[in-house]
Order: sequence, then C-alpha cells, then structure tokens
Amino acid sequence: MLSGGDDGVPDGIGMARLAWTRLPTADAEGAGPSTSAAAAGDELFSAAAVESLDYEVIENYAYREEQAQRSKFWVPYYVMLKWLFSLLIGVGTGLAAIFINLAVENFSGWKYTATFAIIKHSYFVGFFVYTIFNLALVFSSVYIVTNFAPAAAGSGIPEIKGYLNGVDTHGILLFRTLVGKIFGSIGSVGGGLALGKEGPLVHTGACIASLLGQGGSAEYHLSSRWVRIFESDRDRRDLVTCGCAAGVAAAFRAPVGGVLFALEEVTSWWRSHLMWRVFFTSAVVAVVVRSAMNWCNSGKCGHFGAGGFIIWDISGGQEDYSYQELFPMAIIGVIGGLLGALFNQLTLYITKWRRTYLHKKGKRVQIFEACLISLVTSTISFVLPLLRKCSPCPQLETNSGIECPHPPGTDGNFVNFYCSKDKEYNDLATIFFNTQDDAIRNLFSAKTFHEYSAQSLITFLVMFYSLAVVTFGTAVPAGQFVPGIMIGSTYGRLVGMFVVKYYKKLNIEEGTYALLGAASFLGGSMRMTVSLCVIMVEITNNLKLLPLIMLVLLVSKAVGDFFNEGLYEEQARLRGIPLLDSRPKQVMRNMNAKDACKNQKVVCLPRVSRVIDIVSVLRTNKHNGFPVVDRGQNGESLVIGLILRSHLLVLLQAKVDFQNSPFPCGPGVLNRHNFSDFVKPASSKGKSIDDIHLTEDELGLYLDLAPFLNPSPYIVPEDMSLAKVYNLFRQLGLRHIFVVPRPSRVVGLITRKDLLLEEDGNTAMAELQSTSVRF
Repeated sequence: MLSGGDDGVPDGIGMARLAWTRLPTADAEGAGPSTSAAAAGDELFSAAAVESLDYEVIENYAYREEQAQRSKFWVPYYVMLKWLFSLLIGVGTGLAAIFINLAVENFSGWKYTATFAIIKHSYFVGFFVYTIFNLALVFSSVYIVTNFAPAAAGSGIPEIKGYLNGVDTHGILLFRTLVGKIFGSIGSVGGGLALGKEGPLVHTGACIASLLGQGGSAEYHLSSRWVRIFESDRDRRDLVTCGCAAGVAAAFRAPVGGVLFALEEVTSWWRSHLMWRVFFTSAVVAVVVRSAMNWCNSGKCGHFGAGGFIIWDISGGQEDYSYQELFPMAIIGVIGGLLGALFNQLTLYITKWRRTYLHKKGKRVQIFEACLISLVTSTISFVLPLLRKCSPCPQLETNSGIECPHPPGTDGNFVNFYCSKDKEYNDLATIFFNTQDDAIRNLFSAKTFHEYSAQSLITFLVMFYSLAVVTFGTAVPAGQFVPGIMIGSTYGRLVGMFVVKYYKKLNIEEGTYALLGAASFLGGSMRMTVSLCVIMVEITNNLKLLPLIMLVLLVSKAVGDFFNEGLYEEQARLRGIPLLDSRPKQVMRNMNAKDACKNQKVVCLPRVSRVIDIVSVLRTNKHNGFPVVDRGQNGESLVIGLILRSHLLVLLQAKVDFQNSPFPCGPGVLNRHNFSDFVKPASSKGKSIDDIHLTEDELGLYLDLAPFLNPSPYIVPEDMSLAKVYNLFRQLGLRHIFVVPRPSRVVGLITRKDLLLEEDGNTAMAELQSTSVRF
C-alpha cells in the first residue's frame, strides 16, 4: 500500500518533484522555449483518423494498488494465458486460412469447369458465363467492404504495421473487419482480380489475435469476461504480432518465414520471449494447415487441388549452377528493382488520385469501379488467349506426371483452349485459365522447356502488370504477394529462356529463373530480404537455390531503394499513418529536443482543477496528454505528472471523484477505481467529450488529478539531440516525452549493478547481486 505525501500525494509524485525542475505555466509563458512535447504529439494525426497507442505503463495509484493486491500465482497464470492465447491464435488463423482457400478453390473450380463445358458449344456463351461469375464474386466482395467493413479494404499490412509501430487506425481490428476480410477475400480472389489473399490473411490473423485479447466482440455480444485479461496496449501488441506471423505462416505454409516477417517487416519492438510465442503460434498454424491438407487429399474438399495452399515444389528442378549464370541472375535482380519501384510509384499515384477524386463520390462509385475492373480483367483473360495460336504438345518424360493437354476444368500445365486439334495447347490460356497459385506452379515447373513462347510471356507480363497496378487500391481486400510472384516469375522465365538458348546447357531450368524473378520483384517492391528469402525457400522446397535468392534480393532491394521506399511504407504515408523508421533522419542529429517543440503551446492543468475548466480544455484541444502542475512550498510551479485525455473522460463520466473543496483530497478516497476502468476499448474509438453530459452544479465542482496521473513519465533535457530523443521514443514505444530545462540537482546515479536485483523468497525484498564488475 502506498502512503501519501505531505498533502495527500502518492510517493511517486513526491519523488517526481525532487527530480524535475521548474516549468513555466502556459498562462505566463505561452509557447516559450521551455515547453513540453507531451501534449502536441497526437494533434498531427487527427485528420487521418489515427491515434497513438499507450505502450508505456501508467503507474498511477490505481495501477499500484492492483499490483500490490495480486497474489504470487498471478505471474504463472499470466504467462500460461499468453501461451494459451498463442495456441488459440494459431488455430483460429489456420482455420480461417483453410476456409478462405477452400472457398476460393471451389469457386474457381466451378467457374472453370462450367466455362470449359460451355465453350465446347459456344465461346460467346462461355465468355458471358465466365464474366458473370467473376462479376458476381467481385460485387459481393466490394459490397461487403463498402457497406459493412470499410477497414477491410486493401491488404491491411500498412495499418497493422502502423499499429505495431504505435499508431492505431480506427476500425482495423474490429469483428466486422475480420468478417469483411474473410468473405471479401473470397470474392475478390475467386473473382479473378489481379490480387492475392496473402496480405489479407496477415490482417485476418491480427484481427483474430486482437479479438481474443479483448475477450471477443462486445458490439455483437460475443464476449467473455474470463479471457479479458490482456487489457493494455502492450499485451495487445504482442498478441497482434503473433497474429501477423500466423497469417504469413498460413498463407505460404512457411512458419519460419512468418516469424521473420513479423520481425523484419511489421513489428517495431521485439524481445526473446515474444519470439518464442510467435514461433509457437506459427508452428501451430503449420500443423493445422497440414492436417487440413491431409484431410482434403481424400477428395472431401471438392475442387480443392494442389494449388489450394501455396507450395511450389521445385526440388526436382535445376540441381546446380555455374558462375556464368550469375550475370543473368543479377540482371533479374536489376529488372526486379526497376519494375518494383515503378509499381510502387504507379500505385501511389493512382491510389492518391482514386482517394482524392473517385472514392469521395460515395459507395456506388466504389462498387462501380470494382465491377468495371472485373469486367476488364475477365475480358482480357478470355479474349487474349483466343488471339493466340495453339502449339503442338511437346514430348514429355513418361514419369514427369505432366499431361498434355490436361483435362478441361482442372489445374495443370498445357491448357487446351480454342485449339483445332486434341494434342495442342494454348500457352497464354495456361497462365490465364488457372488460379494464380496454379499459374505460378506452371511457370515454376521444371522439365517443361518451350512450354511458353516469349511473345505470350511478354503479353501476359504487360497486361497483368497493368491490371495489378490499377486493381491495387480498389475497395476490396487485396494482397500483393501472389501478383508480385506472378509478375516476377513471368520475366524471370523470359530471362531463363534466353539463358537456355544461348548457354545451351542441359542442366539449366527455366523454372529456376522464374523463381528468381519472383523473388526479385517482391524484393524490389516490398523491400524485404531475410523473411522473403526464407519464405521463398520454404514454398519451393529447394534449399540449393538459397544463395541465388539472396543475390537477387540484395540487388533488387538496392536498386529499388535508389528510387523510392517500399510498398507498405508508401501506402502507410498515403493513408496518413505516421510510421517511425528504425533510424532517425540525418537532419535530426543537428537539432535538439527544444527545436522540435518550440512552436507548440503547452496546455497544462492544475492538480485540483474545476470540472468546467477540464471540459473547456478537452473541447478546445485535441491533445491526448496534458502535464499536471502543482504549487511548491515557495509558490513556484512544479510539474507532477501527465494525465491522458482518455483518463479525464473516464473521470468525468464516472463523476464519483468530484469534490466541493479546491484542496487536494486525502489518500483514503483513492480506491474508487480499478486499473481496468482506464483501459482503452479495443474498438479504437473510446469515449468522447461530446458523449458526457454534466449539470451546472457538477461543472462547478473540483477534481483532484493526482491519484490518476502518471507520476513518472519520460523526460529529456531541452538540449538533448533530437536523434537521441527519436531513438528513445521509438525503442520504448512511447506516446509522450516531456522536454524540460536542464535539471539543477542530482538525487542519485543508477549504474548496471543497481538494476541487478535478486528477490528473496522469504522476505520478498530485493537485494543486489554480488558482482566484480567496476561501474
């Protein structure tokens, strides 16, 4: 139990008074040089409908009371629940991935079966059925997103990356967003658009993790109190990290790649304990998906084929490579960097135009746009193969397992489409008339020399690249992993054809170059290296190609970085999500903390404030944190802590802490709230000052803020380098930092040995560990 100070203030506030220097009041100094950065950090984000998260522990009186009342079994129970939730996240994400893949594969199977059956009698009727089928699926997707779950549009990775960076975009983790993401992905991918389901699966895993952490959805009465233990943003951040890794593991059947993706691409805060839970979650996903695959192998999943879950086994392809091949492989890396950077820039321009002029006109325009793109995509994918002449089936090895032509309506190489003879195939239809997963498998396939002509590959590359650029940004769930692999594998196979032709070596496989092309485009667009390298190895089951994948990734990323940032960073900036990069800008090394906040006006609150003054401050300011000022023994102003806007709203709504006296309250009235009362709802909206109604008598009362503020926020001297402040802010996941004048006195000095504490089991007292290190 905490004891009060001389005037009823908890000890933490008293210690803060000793450590902090005088700060001028807002009335006296306005926006003078000795200002605080605490209150202005979130005002920048108001137009983008985003809000910073509170990763810092608010050590107010309610928090300390709760910590003191916990039993010794709390920590084991807490750790056990974390592992249990990691298991549930893995199972939930795996089941969601299974459902999405089964639905997409069966819808695609029905579509191609019906189309191939009808074109035997009439190609026009077949084209009509094919177009209507795609249009119906895309319409269902865009209708769900625009009318039910607007936050489900896009891949969701920029928003989740922002969340793990410390910025919450409203609505991205709601139950309706999860439903919209799942069913919207089925419609958009099954409808044949030039996008994938892998990015949305990452968002799906994050939604599942967040909903489990908050105990379900209160809006739809699907909640349970007994699992509502992870109420802080710190705990939810860890769960969402597990969900992101689970989404990648489910999408690519790449558990290790999922862990590395979460580490490299989305999360900004990492530690070893979290890595173990993320790894466990990804392993659970792999087991669930493998179980589903074994069950579907018995034929119980309808049209679900080998392409349902991505894995392109090319272990039987090229066994070795020579140094002469390194140059064309480096060329593939350069091409990937150039095309990837161009893709990022084009999607940025088109998405900006679409958000500025098109989507502001309402939902009907968004629905019409998606349906129009569906009609164009269906027309291109059906008409272009009609213009291509068929080729005779090549001589295949008897044990290759490849049939030419393959039966209509099934996945595989050598599609017979608009051919006059039975033993002919249409190489352009082999790419267009398959699901994207099966088309990539065809491009990666070994022992299929001369399956594609250069003209067909160039035609497909130009058309699909253009469609991918235009489709990205529509109001449907859209991922860019698989379209990027499609684009890269196409020009990679082109380079492989030239290498086979001019090097004339028997051990060179065109499919190997298709794989390297896919890796190069993803590296040039998304700028991932380690995680992408491991994902490509896992989905191809060929470890021998690891050095080559590393080479093209390094080259493509270097080339792409020369022109612009990665796809997710560009899209996050377009959406107004203020991501903090891993390193500060160079100009920050020549600036100090005082320079960053000199144009800000500090809005402070006195320790005992009138209710009407608090309401006025909340209505006239959009800040989410306010310094609290008290008078010292000599009448000087001293900052005693920071109180959050959300906490003030809780106190105003509860009304139980209002008092008639303008003097500080005593310590005996501080137990009216639990720490959970101040937890921000996971719905991201929370309370609003407009929702709180107070009478005239209540507005005239007073409120003592001392028991509810954070008595020990992070502070920096005004002359500290801004680069150093940046690193502190990002690495600790802070929301506010106080900037104060240079302190005038030192109350102590902490070294390493002061942090090496050992708990005595009998007395529960912390003792210093013996050490021979000099400090």
